[in-house]
Amino acid sequence: MDEQRTHIISALVLHKPGVLQRVAGLFTRRGFNIENITVGTSENEDMARMTIIAQGDEKVLEQITKQLNKLIDVIKVRDLEPDSTVKRELCLIKIHAPAERIRSEVIQYANIFRGRIIDVSPETLTVEITGSPDKIEALIELLRGFGIKEIARTGPTAISRGMQD
Repeated sequence: MDEQRTHIISALVLHKPGVLQRVAGLFTRRGFNIENITVGTSENEDMARMTIIAQGDEKVLEQITKQLNKLIDVIKVRDLEPDSTVKRELCLIKIHAPAERIRSEVIQYANIFRGRIIDVSPETLTVEITGSPDKIEALIELLRGFGIKEIARTGPTAISRGMQD
């Protein structure tokens, strides 16, 4: 049996209704679980770039890549190698921080992780952080002790390093 590993698939697709559903359906039919998917406009406004993170073996990935390429709205598909990929995520964390001491500590942690305070209320602070999923997890763990009220994460998106396209 082939080894299961995390795959980062980048797909350039036509930016129109129904494309996401067809791509997700392909994964579902193959029993390949999508752990995360991000979609956004690409360098061409008529196209969108999908970044799909999924677990599976090489054989199933190869089948999915071939079938994705057969979908009429899919322009290009690549399996991005983790070592030659830049991966980033955005996370918003709302923390219960009614006291000045707590606010000061939360701000210090945010600064250490190059995060920003984007909202302040009498009872809460909201931190914005971008970075690798590991960096975001590390900040979340540090802030848990203060009482996290809410977390919103985009999930990772990725692009190949250097001149690769």
